[in-house]
Amino acid sequence: MQHQLKREERPLSPRLGIYRWHATMIASLAHRASGLALVLFVPIYLWLLRGMTGSTEQFDATLLWLHSGWGKLFLWLMGVALVYHFINGIRFLCIDSGWFESRAGLRNTAVAVIATAVVAALLLPVLL
Repeated sequence: MQHQLKREERPLSPRLGIYRWHATMIASLAHRASGLALVLFVPIYLWLLRGMTGSTEQFDATLLWLHSGWGKLFLWLMGVALVYHFINGIRFLCIDSGWFESRAGLRNTAVAVIATAVVAALLLPVLL
């Protein structure tokens, strides 16, 4: 009976509040968030393509939006999400291949990916 009580007290699915925050956890959560952002970007991207290939008025309106503060912010966010998701995806493929499986390797590669994304976030405004 005691054994059964202990099982019921434990959460069935671990939640964010249970764990200590560390680089590998942040990298994993950010990978999911960036993937979600990129999927949600697809309809807006299609809208932008439609505007750029439509009439002259649609092209001008789309270009005006892209050069607005909101447009630049949107492009910056999607650029950072793309860079992060791509680099962290390569990290996950390396881990799946047996590289960097140690705790130190996981931590170091997570920190490197996060640092690379920060550098990309700082450089993207220059390119936009």
